Amino acid sequence: MAIGVSRLQESTEMKGDMTPMIDVVFQLLIFFMLTIKFKLLEGKLSAYLPKDVGVNQTQAEPKEKVEIKLKVEREGTKLMPNDSGKPWEGQGAYKYGPDRVVRYSVGPKSSLEMREIVNRVKELYKLDPEGSVTIDPLPGTCYADVIKILDEVILIGYTNVSFIGDKSAL
Repeated sequence: MAIGVSRLQESTEMKGDMTPMIDVVFQLLIFFMLTIKFKLLEGKLSAYLPKDVGVNQTQAEPKEKVEIKLKVEREGTKLMPNDSGKPWEGQGAYKYGPDRVVRYSVGPKSSLEMREIVNRVKELYKLDPEGSVTIDPLPGTCYADVIKILDEVILIGYTNVSFIGDKSAL
């Protein structure tokens, strides 16, 4: 009986050959690679181009920038930064005294009084509230000079403010 059991085990054990299945998979892979069609994206890219420029016949209204220039007329005395009013000792930080003179200009109009320039910028803001401002501090101006006019421009209502730097410092 032991002999019959061993023959039964040998006959029920089957071995499968994977070669035909792999051949079929490779043939399907080659078939799909040869029959696939790729879409051409050339000329079909979606772009959100502005409607007021380009091939249209309508003219775009140019946006006028308000350009504010700052030029130091007189540097003034250098004082110690601790508000003591003592003259600067030649080392460390310093601030300028009240005798510092800065000329502000908006377009052809210039003045030594910042109030006049602020009034001119207010007039321009009333004409175009969506406009932008460019602040151009010429060589010799310091951060305090720029911050004074920047604060006024922001209080007027401008939200698009840019700065022009000194190209000779590069």
